[in-house]
Amino acid sequence: MAVFRKALLLITGLLLAGAPAHAAEFYTEDLRIPMAETGSQGLEAFLVRPAGTKRYPLALLSHGSPRSFDDRATMSAHKYYGIALEYARRGYAALIVMRRGYGTSPGGRVDSVGGCANAAYLPAAAVAVADLRAAIDAMARRSDVTTSGMIAAGHSAGGLATVALTAQAPPGLVAAISFAGGRGSRDDDEVCNPDGLVQAFATFGKTSRVPMLWVYATNDSFFGPDLARRFHDGFRAGGGNAKFIVAPPYGDDGHYLYSVVGRPQWTPYLDAFLREHGLGHDILSLPDPLPPPSRLNEAALAEFARYLASTMPHKAFAVSPNGGYGWRAGRATVDDAQRDSLAACMKWSPTCTLYAVDDRLAPVTDQSARAR
Repeated sequence: MAVFRKALLLITGLLLAGAPAHAAEFYTEDLRIPMAETGSQGLEAFLVRPAGTKRYPLALLSHGSPRSFDDRATMSAHKYYGIALEYARRGYAALIVMRRGYGTSPGGRVDSVGGCANAAYLPAAAVAVADLRAAIDAMARRSDVTTSGMIAAGHSAGGLATVALTAQAPPGLVAAISFAGGRGSRDDDEVCNPDGLVQAFATFGKTSRVPMLWVYATNDSFFGPDLARRFHDGFRAGGGNAKFIVAPPYGDDGHYLYSVVGRPQWTPYLDAFLREHGLGHDILSLPDPLPPPSRLNEAALAEFARYLASTMPHKAFAVSPNGGYGWRAGRATVDDAQRDSLAACMKWSPTCTLYAVDDRLAPVTDQSARAR
Protein backbone atom coordinates (compact mmCIF):
# COMPACT_ATOMS: atom_id res chain seq x y z
CA MET A 1 0.00 0.00 0.00
CA ALA A 2 2.89 2.38 0.68
CA VAL A 3 3.93 2.27 -2.96
CA PHE A 4 0.40 3.08 -4.12
CA ARG A 5 -0.13 5.88 -1.60
CA LYS A 6 3.15 7.53 -2.61
CA ALA A 7 2.27 7.29 -6.31
CA LEU A 8 -1.27 8.55 -5.77
CA LEU A 9 -0.11 11.48 -3.65
CA LEU A 10 2.38 12.45 -6.34
CA ILE A 11 -0.27 12.27 -9.07
CA THR A 12 -2.77 14.21 -6.95
CA GLY A 13 -0.17 16.90 -6.32
CA LEU A 14 0.59 17.23 -10.01
CA LEU A 15 -3.06 17.40 -10.96
CA LEU A 16 -4.16 19.89 -8.34
CA ALA A 17 -1.10 22.16 -7.97
CA GLY A 18 -2.25 25.71 -8.36
CA ALA A 19 -5.82 24.66 -9.15
CA PRO A 20 -9.07 25.56 -7.38
CA ALA A 21 -10.46 23.10 -4.86
CA HIS A 22 -13.45 22.15 -7.04
CA ALA A 23 -13.03 19.77 -9.94
CA ALA A 24 -14.18 20.64 -13.44
CA GLU A 25 -15.76 18.46 -16.08
CA PHE A 26 -14.45 18.37 -19.64
CA TYR A 27 -15.94 17.21 -22.90
CA THR A 28 -13.87 15.39 -25.52
CA GLU A 29 -14.67 14.41 -29.10
CA ASP A 30 -12.83 12.67 -31.93
CA LEU A 31 -13.27 14.47 -35.25
CA ARG A 32 -12.40 14.31 -38.93
CA ILE A 33 -11.97 17.78 -40.42
CA PRO A 34 -13.42 18.02 -43.95
CA MET A 35 -10.91 19.13 -46.57
CA ALA A 36 -11.18 18.61 -50.31
CA GLU A 37 -7.51 17.63 -50.62
CA THR A 38 -8.00 14.73 -48.18
CA GLY A 39 -10.97 13.14 -49.93
CA SER A 40 -13.40 11.28 -47.70
CA GLN A 41 -10.91 10.79 -44.86
CA GLY A 42 -10.51 14.36 -43.68
CA LEU A 43 -7.94 15.47 -41.13
CA GLU A 44 -7.61 13.67 -37.80
CA ALA A 45 -8.54 15.94 -34.89
CA PHE A 46 -9.44 15.84 -31.21
CA LEU A 47 -11.49 18.44 -29.33
CA VAL A 48 -11.27 19.17 -25.59
CA ARG A 49 -13.43 21.83 -23.95
CA PRO A 50 -15.21 22.56 -20.68
CA ALA A 51 -18.40 20.54 -20.30
CA GLY A 52 -20.72 23.57 -20.24
CA THR A 53 -23.34 24.38 -22.85
CA LYS A 54 -22.08 27.75 -24.09
CA ARG A 55 -19.88 28.46 -27.13
CA TYR A 56 -16.20 28.43 -26.21
CA PRO A 57 -13.55 30.37 -28.16
CA LEU A 58 -11.33 28.14 -30.27
CA ALA A 59 -7.73 27.39 -29.30
CA LEU A 60 -6.20 25.89 -32.45
CA LEU A 61 -3.24 23.70 -31.52
CA SER A 62 -0.52 22.68 -33.99
CA HIS A 63 1.96 19.82 -33.57
CA GLY A 64 5.60 19.52 -34.55
CA SER A 65 7.26 17.42 -37.25
CA PRO A 66 9.58 14.53 -36.30
CA ARG A 67 13.05 14.38 -37.84
CA SER A 68 12.27 10.95 -39.33
CA PHE A 69 9.45 10.88 -41.88
CA ASP A 70 8.49 7.35 -40.80
CA ASP A 71 7.65 8.61 -37.30
CA ARG A 72 4.79 10.70 -38.65
CA ALA A 73 2.57 7.65 -38.92
CA THR A 74 2.92 6.98 -35.18
CA MET A 75 1.63 10.43 -34.25
CA SER A 76 -1.86 10.91 -32.86
CA ALA A 77 -4.04 13.82 -31.80
CA HIS A 78 -4.70 11.92 -28.58
CA LYS A 79 -1.06 12.30 -27.58
CA TYR A 80 -1.66 16.03 -27.18
CA TYR A 81 -4.60 15.62 -24.83
CA GLY A 82 -2.63 16.82 -21.80
CA ILE A 83 -1.60 19.98 -23.67
CA ALA A 84 -5.12 20.61 -24.96
CA LEU A 85 -6.51 20.18 -21.47
CA GLU A 86 -4.46 23.18 -20.31
CA TYR A 87 -6.22 25.39 -22.85
CA ALA A 88 -9.62 23.88 -21.99
CA ARG A 89 -8.92 24.70 -18.34
CA ARG A 90 -8.54 28.31 -19.44
CA GLY A 91 -11.97 28.39 -21.03
CA TYR A 92 -11.14 27.43 -24.61
CA ALA A 93 -12.35 24.76 -26.98
CA ALA A 94 -8.95 23.26 -27.72
CA LEU A 95 -8.63 21.52 -31.06
CA ILE A 96 -5.60 19.40 -31.94
CA VAL A 97 -5.57 18.92 -35.70
CA MET A 98 -3.14 16.57 -37.41
CA ARG A 99 -1.97 18.23 -40.59
CA ARG A 100 -1.78 16.34 -43.89
CA GLY A 101 0.72 13.49 -43.74
CA TYR A 102 0.70 13.14 -39.94
CA GLY A 103 -1.11 10.50 -37.89
CA THR A 104 -4.06 9.21 -39.88
CA SER A 105 -4.43 12.40 -41.94
CA PRO A 106 -3.68 11.56 -45.59
CA GLY A 107 -1.16 13.61 -47.51
CA GLY A 108 2.19 11.86 -47.60
CA ARG A 109 5.03 14.33 -48.07
CA VAL A 110 2.83 17.21 -49.20
CA ASP A 111 4.54 19.60 -46.77
CA SER A 112 8.11 18.61 -47.71
CA VAL A 113 10.71 21.37 -47.65
CA GLY A 114 12.75 19.60 -50.33
CA GLY A 115 16.51 19.04 -50.22
CA CYS A 116 18.28 20.13 -47.05
CA ALA A 117 20.73 22.61 -48.59
CA ASN A 118 17.96 24.56 -50.30
CA ALA A 119 15.05 23.76 -47.97
CA ALA A 120 12.03 25.83 -49.02
CA TYR A 121 9.99 26.79 -45.98
CA LEU A 122 7.38 29.11 -47.46
CA PRO A 123 5.62 26.47 -49.63
CA ALA A 124 5.63 24.00 -46.74
CA ALA A 125 4.16 26.63 -44.43
CA ALA A 126 1.46 27.40 -46.98
CA VAL A 127 0.37 23.75 -46.85
CA ALA A 128 0.19 23.89 -43.06
CA VAL A 129 -1.83 27.11 -43.12
CA ALA A 130 -4.33 25.57 -45.53
CA ASP A 131 -4.86 22.70 -43.09
CA LEU A 132 -5.32 25.05 -40.15
CA ARG A 133 -7.81 27.14 -42.09
CA ALA A 134 -9.81 24.02 -42.91
CA ALA A 135 -9.99 23.29 -39.18
CA ILE A 136 -11.11 26.86 -38.42
CA ASP A 137 -13.83 26.63 -41.06
CA ALA A 138 -15.09 23.38 -39.54
CA MET A 139 -15.15 24.82 -36.03
CA ALA A 140 -17.00 27.93 -37.18
CA ARG A 141 -19.96 25.72 -38.08
CA ARG A 142 -20.29 24.22 -34.60
CA SER A 143 -22.77 25.34 -31.96
CA ASP A 144 -20.33 24.81 -29.06
CA VAL A 145 -17.31 26.65 -30.51
CA THR A 146 -16.79 30.22 -31.67
CA THR A 147 -13.93 31.48 -33.82
CA SER A 148 -14.50 35.00 -32.52
CA GLY A 149 -11.76 35.67 -29.97
CA MET A 150 -9.86 32.53 -30.94
CA ILE A 151 -6.18 31.90 -30.30
CA ALA A 152 -3.65 29.64 -32.01
CA ALA A 153 -0.67 27.87 -30.49
CA GLY A 154 1.95 25.56 -31.91
CA HIS A 155 5.14 23.71 -31.11
CA SER A 156 8.21 23.38 -33.33
CA ALA A 157 6.96 23.01 -36.93
CA GLY A 158 3.53 23.78 -35.51
CA GLY A 159 4.98 26.99 -34.12
CA LEU A 160 6.18 27.94 -37.59
CA ALA A 161 2.72 27.06 -38.96
CA THR A 162 1.13 29.28 -36.32
CA VAL A 163 3.41 32.20 -37.22
CA ALA A 164 2.53 31.66 -40.89
CA LEU A 165 -1.18 31.66 -39.99
CA THR A 166 -0.85 35.09 -38.37
CA ALA A 167 0.63 36.42 -41.62
CA GLN A 168 -2.72 35.62 -43.27
CA ALA A 169 -4.77 36.06 -40.13
CA PRO A 170 -8.30 34.67 -40.38
CA PRO A 171 -11.11 36.78 -38.92
CA GLY A 172 -11.41 36.30 -35.18
CA LEU A 173 -7.77 35.41 -34.47
CA VAL A 174 -6.74 37.65 -31.57
CA ALA A 175 -3.48 36.13 -30.28
CA ALA A 176 -1.00 33.35 -31.05
CA ILE A 177 1.76 31.45 -29.26
CA SER A 178 4.80 29.68 -30.68
CA PHE A 179 6.83 27.31 -28.52
CA ALA A 180 10.23 26.48 -30.04
CA GLY A 181 8.92 27.42 -33.48
CA GLY A 182 10.92 26.34 -36.53
CA ARG A 183 11.39 23.63 -39.12
CA GLY A 184 14.19 21.67 -40.77
CA SER A 185 16.18 20.37 -37.79
CA ARG A 186 17.89 17.17 -38.96
CA ASP A 187 20.23 16.71 -35.98
CA ASP A 188 21.15 18.49 -32.78
CA ASP A 189 22.17 22.07 -33.57
CA GLU A 190 21.95 21.35 -37.32
CA VAL A 191 19.19 23.05 -39.32
CA CYS A 192 18.68 22.80 -43.07
CA ASN A 193 19.15 26.14 -44.84
CA PRO A 194 18.98 28.26 -41.68
CA ASP A 195 19.23 31.50 -43.67
CA GLY A 196 16.19 30.44 -45.66
CA LEU A 197 14.31 29.74 -42.43
CA VAL A 198 15.23 33.16 -41.04
CA GLN A 199 13.99 34.70 -44.29
CA ALA A 200 10.70 32.83 -43.98
CA PHE A 201 10.12 34.35 -40.55
CA ALA A 202 11.01 37.78 -41.98
CA THR A 203 8.48 37.28 -44.76
CA PHE A 204 5.74 36.40 -42.29
CA GLY A 205 6.59 39.48 -40.25
CA LYS A 206 5.77 41.76 -43.15
CA THR A 207 2.06 41.06 -42.85
CA SER A 208 1.63 39.53 -39.37
CA ARG A 209 0.09 41.95 -36.87
CA VAL A 210 -1.55 39.54 -34.42
CA PRO A 211 0.14 39.78 -30.99
CA MET A 212 2.33 36.73 -30.44
CA LEU A 213 4.32 35.05 -27.69
CA TRP A 214 7.47 33.15 -28.66
CA VAL A 215 9.19 30.87 -26.11
CA TYR A 216 12.54 29.12 -26.63
CA ALA A 217 14.52 27.32 -23.91
CA THR A 218 18.24 28.02 -23.75
CA ASN A 219 19.09 24.32 -24.20
CA ASP A 220 16.84 23.72 -27.23
CA SER A 221 18.78 21.28 -29.46
CA PHE A 222 16.58 21.95 -32.50
CA PHE A 223 16.66 25.74 -32.57
CA GLY A 224 19.26 27.18 -30.24
CA PRO A 225 18.98 30.66 -28.71
CA ASP A 226 21.19 32.39 -31.28
CA LEU A 227 19.20 31.07 -34.22
CA ALA A 228 15.90 31.71 -32.43
CA ARG A 229 16.94 35.30 -31.87
CA ARG A 230 17.61 35.62 -35.61
CA PHE A 231 14.07 34.34 -36.28
CA HIS A 232 12.68 36.99 -33.98
CA ASP A 233 14.82 39.81 -35.32
CA GLY A 234 13.76 39.02 -38.88
CA PHE A 235 10.11 38.79 -37.91
CA ARG A 236 10.18 42.06 -35.99
CA ALA A 237 12.08 43.88 -38.74
CA GLY A 238 9.10 43.43 -41.05
CA GLY A 239 6.67 44.71 -38.43
CA GLY A 240 5.67 41.47 -36.73
CA ASN A 241 4.42 41.73 -33.15
CA ALA A 242 6.03 39.02 -31.01
CA LYS A 243 7.17 38.98 -27.40
CA PHE A 244 10.33 36.85 -27.20
CA ILE A 245 11.09 34.83 -24.06
CA VAL A 246 14.31 32.95 -23.44
CA ALA A 247 13.29 30.27 -20.95
CA PRO A 248 15.74 28.60 -18.57
CA PRO A 249 17.12 25.18 -19.53
CA TYR A 250 14.56 22.40 -19.41
CA GLY A 251 15.60 18.79 -18.84
CA ASP A 252 18.01 17.24 -21.30
CA ASP A 253 16.55 19.14 -24.25
CA GLY A 254 14.63 22.38 -23.93
CA HIS A 255 12.85 21.70 -27.20
CA TYR A 256 10.41 19.63 -25.15
CA LEU A 257 9.58 22.31 -22.58
CA TYR A 258 6.09 22.46 -24.10
CA SER A 259 4.88 19.17 -22.65
CA VAL A 260 2.59 17.82 -19.95
CA VAL A 261 5.55 17.31 -17.60
CA GLY A 262 6.87 20.79 -18.39
CA ARG A 263 3.59 22.61 -17.78
CA PRO A 264 4.67 24.17 -14.44
CA GLN A 265 7.36 25.98 -16.46
CA TRP A 266 5.42 27.04 -19.58
CA THR A 267 1.90 27.72 -18.35
CA PRO A 268 2.96 30.86 -16.40
CA TYR A 269 4.24 32.35 -19.67
CA LEU A 270 0.94 31.49 -21.32
CA ASP A 271 -1.14 32.96 -18.50
CA ALA A 272 0.83 36.20 -18.35
CA PHE A 273 0.47 36.63 -22.11
CA LEU A 274 -3.28 35.95 -22.05
CA ARG A 275 -3.80 38.38 -19.18
CA GLU A 276 -1.73 41.04 -20.95
CA HIS A 277 -4.13 40.91 -23.87
CA GLY A 278 -7.32 40.66 -21.85
CA LEU A 279 -7.81 36.99 -22.64
CA GLY A 280 -7.34 35.51 -19.20
CA HIS A 281 -10.04 33.29 -17.73
CA ASP A 282 -10.52 31.60 -14.38
CA ILE A 283 -8.45 28.43 -14.51
CA LEU A 284 -10.57 25.33 -14.06
CA SER A 285 -9.16 22.46 -12.08
CA LEU A 286 -8.33 19.11 -13.57
CA PRO A 287 -10.65 16.17 -12.87
CA ASP A 288 -10.26 14.76 -9.38
CA PRO A 289 -8.23 11.54 -9.15
CA LEU A 290 -10.56 8.59 -8.94
CA PRO A 291 -10.72 6.46 -5.77
CA PRO A 292 -8.97 3.10 -6.16
CA PRO A 293 -11.02 -0.05 -6.63
CA SER A 294 -11.42 -2.31 -3.62
CA ARG A 295 -9.88 -5.78 -3.41
CA LEU A 296 -6.69 -4.84 -5.28
CA ASN A 297 -3.29 -5.85 -3.91
CA GLU A 298 -0.32 -3.49 -3.73
CA ALA A 299 0.92 -4.25 -7.24
CA ALA A 300 -2.55 -3.74 -8.71
CA LEU A 301 -2.99 -0.46 -6.83
CA ALA A 302 0.29 0.73 -8.30
CA GLU A 303 -1.07 -0.12 -11.75
CA PHE A 304 -4.19 1.90 -11.01
CA ALA A 305 -1.94 4.82 -10.10
CA ARG A 306 -0.31 4.43 -13.52
CA TYR A 307 -3.76 4.47 -15.09
CA LEU A 308 -4.56 7.76 -13.36
CA ALA A 309 -1.28 9.25 -14.52
CA SER A 310 -1.85 8.31 -18.17
CA THR A 311 -2.80 11.31 -20.33
CA MET A 312 -3.55 9.18 -23.38
CA PRO A 313 -7.22 8.87 -24.20
CA HIS A 314 -9.06 6.73 -24.70
CA LYS A 315 -8.47 4.52 -21.69
CA ALA A 316 -10.37 2.16 -19.40
CA PHE A 317 -9.73 0.09 -16.25
CA ALA A 318 -11.53 -3.20 -15.60
CA VAL A 319 -11.68 -5.26 -12.41
CA SER A 320 -12.87 -8.67 -11.30
CA PRO A 321 -14.45 -9.84 -8.01
CA ASN A 322 -11.29 -11.76 -7.07
CA GLY A 323 -8.92 -8.80 -7.41
CA GLY A 324 -7.94 -9.23 -11.03
CA TYR A 325 -7.63 -6.21 -13.27
CA GLY A 326 -6.68 -5.00 -16.73
CA TRP A 327 -6.34 -1.59 -18.36
CA ARG A 328 -5.47 -0.09 -21.70
CA ALA A 329 -4.85 3.49 -22.83
CA GLY A 330 -4.29 5.31 -26.09
CA ARG A 331 -7.05 3.55 -27.99
CA ALA A 332 -8.75 5.05 -31.04
CA THR A 333 -12.20 5.08 -29.42
CA VAL A 334 -13.80 4.68 -26.01
CA ASP A 335 -15.35 1.42 -27.17
CA ASP A 336 -11.91 0.09 -28.10
CA ALA A 337 -10.53 1.03 -24.70
CA GLN A 338 -13.42 -0.67 -22.90
CA ARG A 339 -13.17 -3.83 -24.98
CA ASP A 340 -9.39 -4.11 -24.64
CA SER A 341 -9.33 -3.47 -20.90
CA LEU A 342 -12.01 -6.10 -20.32
CA ALA A 343 -10.05 -8.57 -22.46
CA ALA A 344 -6.88 -7.82 -20.48
CA CYS A 345 -8.72 -8.37 -17.20
CA MET A 346 -10.21 -11.65 -18.39
CA LYS A 347 -6.77 -13.14 -18.79
CA TRP A 348 -6.83 -13.44 -14.99
CA SER A 349 -10.50 -13.90 -14.19
CA PRO A 350 -13.59 -15.33 -15.91
CA THR A 351 -15.71 -12.28 -15.01
CA CYS A 352 -14.69 -8.61 -15.28
CA THR A 353 -16.48 -5.27 -15.03
CA LEU A 354 -15.46 -1.80 -16.15
CA TYR A 355 -14.39 0.35 -13.20
CA ALA A 356 -13.22 3.55 -14.94
CA VAL A 357 -13.42 5.01 -18.44
CA ASP A 358 -11.07 7.91 -19.19
CA ASP A 359 -11.27 10.21 -16.12
CA ARG A 360 -14.64 9.01 -14.81
CA LEU A 361 -15.98 6.06 -12.90
CA ALA A 362 -17.85 3.73 -15.22
CA PRO A 363 -21.64 3.82 -14.78
CA VAL A 364 -22.97 0.73 -13.03
CA THR A 365 -24.97 -0.03 -16.16
CA ASP A 366 -21.79 -0.37 -18.27
CA GLN A 367 -21.11 -3.73 -19.76
CA SER A 368 -19.22 -6.48 -18.06
CA ALA A 369 -17.54 -9.44 -19.68
CA ARG A 370 -17.67 -13.11 -18.86
CA ALA A 371 -15.51 -15.88 -20.27
CA ARG A 372 -17.33 -18.24 -22.57
